[in-house]
Amino acid sequence: MLKPVLELGTTKLRIPLRVLDADRRDLHRGIARLDPEVMDKYGIMEGDLLLVEGESETAVIAATSRDQDRGLGVIRLDPVTRKNAGVNINEVVFVEKVEKQYAHVVKLAPTNYFAPADSSVVEEVKRRIIGRPLMEDNEIHVVIMEMSIPFRVVTLKPKGPVIVSDETELYIFEEPVGEVPRITYEDIGGLGNVIEKIREMVELPLKYRKVFRKLNIDPPKGILLYGPPGTGKTLLAKALANEANAYFIVINGPEIMSKYYGESEQRLREIFKLARKKAKKNPAIIFIDELDAIAPKRDEVVGEVERRVVAQLLALLDGLESRGNVIVIAATNRPNAVDPALRRPGRFDREIEIPMPDKKGRLEILQIHTRRLVKSGILGEDVDLVKLAEMTHGYTGADLAALVKEAVLHALRRHVPLEKSNPPTPEEVLEKVKVTFDDFMFAYKSIVPSGLREIYVEVPEVRWGDIGGLHEVKQALKESVEWPLRMPEVFEKFGIKPPKGILLYGPPGCGKTLLAKAVATESGANFIAVRGAEIMSKWVGESERAVREIFRKARLHAPTVVFFDEIDAIASLRGVELDSGVSERVVTQLITEMDGIQKLENVVVIAATNRPDLIDPALLRPGRLEKLIYVPPPDYDARLEILRILTRRIPLSRDVDLRDIARRTEGYSGADVEAVVREAVMSALRESLSTSEISMKHFNRALEIIKPSINDNMLRYYLEWGVKARQQLPRSHLKPQVYV
Repeated sequence: MLKPVLELGTTKLRIPLRVLDADRRDLHRGIARLDPEVMDKYGIMEGDLLLVEGESETAVIAATSRDQDRGLGVIRLDPVTRKNAGVNINEVVFVEKVEKQYAHVVKLAPTNYFAPADSSVVEEVKRRIIGRPLMEDNEIHVVIMEMSIPFRVVTLKPKGPVIVSDETELYIFEEPVGEVPRITYEDIGGLGNVIEKIREMVELPLKYRKVFRKLNIDPPKGILLYGPPGTGKTLLAKALANEANAYFIVINGPEIMSKYYGESEQRLREIFKLARKKAKKNPAIIFIDELDAIAPKRDEVVGEVERRVVAQLLALLDGLESRGNVIVIAATNRPNAVDPALRRPGRFDREIEIPMPDKKGRLEILQIHTRRLVKSGILGEDVDLVKLAEMTHGYTGADLAALVKEAVLHALRRHVPLEKSNPPTPEEVLEKVKVTFDDFMFAYKSIVPSGLREIYVEVPEVRWGDIGGLHEVKQALKESVEWPLRMPEVFEKFGIKPPKGILLYGPPGCGKTLLAKAVATESGANFIAVRGAEIMSKWVGESERAVREIFRKARLHAPTVVFFDEIDAIASLRGVELDSGVSERVVTQLITEMDGIQKLENVVVIAATNRPDLIDPALLRPGRLEKLIYVPPPDYDARLEILRILTRRIPLSRDVDLRDIARRTEGYSGADVEAVVREAVMSALRESLSTSEISMKHFNRALEIIKPSINDNMLRYYLEWGVKARQQLPRSHLKPQVYV
């Protein structure tokens, strides 16, 4: 006999048994007869509920097999049970004894044509299946009037395995179903408030129609769900289809469109006609996915077909013919592209935004997607879901699902090498595999928030320790960026708001861009890097649209750091340009986005420039780029620190004196010091490609070639500009100056 297996991470015993055909007396009863010796050994009694696992899972009631099966380690299953378990005769299944629980709700659907399920038929089916074990997505056969009618188990509450009892509520769909969503509200994380609103507007009118009629209140007839892609709009509709006891029709926007005249409108009419027919018995729900595909704005450039479809939809939603007990729910991620005539009471009278998940919502979503990993003992003890929820700013539910999937795949790659001739069995893999926090960190680096992919820039991982000197500047950035993003409750406690914008200015090569990269890495926020000149376009309105899109994405995926490098290229002084006015409009758009009617929350703007005199002064007042941070050239201590950082991996000879080099590089920027180190290495390689260390003579040679790029006039210019800017002098005092 095969040896039993103790399931990893649990105390459940899985007993392997060989499958044989069942007796005819047990056909369509959900009974499995086991080897009597196995039942005695593992304490299985007749009538116990068992979970049978092959390729898939099913539930059976235990019974004792005949004596000739004693000691053979077998289980007898009928053809339907074998199909549900995904096994054939003589194959092995794992059997596990589970606690008995009884079904509160059972929903069945015929797998082929079935006569209308009136109350007498439902009662007869229920009478036939009382005491039978069920699991979702399994098939059962019920004998009615000497006919064996196959049903699929669509929904169970609780999910199962369960046993049907006298108190079980049974619902039977009238028509055959294909793939039915088995999503419940418990499978949706981070949308508790939205689910409550949906249930109020849909389930209450369905359950208490008499109350609504008595009070002469018309329940909502249409609901529009809108929000970013991947936040759960369609998933919510699937859960509603599963939870609400209503006839459910799905319309995928593009599917009803046709090139033939009048056919699209005809399809819509047929769908609503069917819904009204079904709503005479029970309410009906029509769900329209991607509404903007079939109902775009008619005043924009759309085809004749789209205009007629919109008109037909308006007539069906609020025309002369009553809609009856038909609720229409639509979903879109482009609500402003939908025809405005649809967005009024009587049509889509309620609009519900499906927001991006916050930290609590992300934690709920991660817990849902890792439930099976926890249950099977595969999730490592070091995995901190709370920390993952904190890190995944701007991730939608779909992004988090992809994160978990990628982490599991990364863990499997370690244990399932494809090049091996004798790969391990699935059981061996399940015993060994562990999904660790490192797997999630690998997935975190490879999964980019879906809404940021088109503007995502791979930022090198720069830490504060990689930047020499600038301790005051680092502290100012920590206070302005890291603290508000990591500890927003502290700022709320005192009722103050962190600065919205920071301007880093100073000589070229002193680390302004490097500081922005370090802020992005250390704060853990999403990072959008904008190169000033790249958003300028020759087409009217395109540059402003690019700025609007950047800030829209930043708000959507907050907390976000938006970094404008060389901001003087797009925010130059207004009134002095001789171009078509693009620069002035871009400056105006920037001002509007940073300090306009629409709030900018959890978004920090960092700008860098070495020509602050070219920036329009309107951007430099409180509420915009309000914090001016001067990034000075490195002093002696900073240059020494930079040299130590740059030479960490370079083999230096004993005669190299970094302190002496730091003293001799007065007036050098950080980039100049880096150039000196690079030139010293190149000088050594020119002598011999097989050189093993860099000596002082190579640094002396490099210092002769690389000269300082910062002079006193340049420093005086930055100091004077900083004083004038902080005194908020008129624009005439901030006119462009030449400092070279």
